[in-house]
This record gives sequence, structure tokens and C-alpha cells, in this order.
Amino acid sequence: MADIKQNVTCRQSLASAFQALSDEAVKAGWSEGDVALALAELAEERVIEISAKVIVEGFMPSHVSASGSRRNS
Repeated sequence: MADIKQNVTCRQSLASAFQALSDEAVKAGWSEGDVALALAELAEERVIEISAKVIVEGFMPSHVSASGSRRNS
């Protein structure tokens, strides 16, 4: 699992893009609640996908390590 400092840095890096995505969805007519729920569900699905991959492949991807490397997909 990534360390807390790295998680905070990643979160800060994604915050503005995440907000912009949310804002665009609201501008497109979706309610803030619907957008928030959809984004949370998408994030949960991604966590499940990554967790399953770790279980099946038996390793943690290098982007999760404390090395500070970025996710490539």
C-alpha cells in the first residue's frame, strides 16, 4: 500500500481534474448527487479491478510502491 504522504500528493494532483469532471457532468444536466454517486461507484469499481489483479497476479504494481512512480494505463 502506498504511504500516506504519497496518497495525499496523488489526491492533490487529481483534485482539480476531478472537480472539472464533476462540474462538466453537472453542466450537462446531471444532479450533483447523481454525479457524486456515479464517480464514487466508478472509483469503487476501479479499486475492485486493481485488487482482483493483485490477487490473481500475486504482486503489487510498481505505481503503488513508495517509489513515487506514476500509473500508466
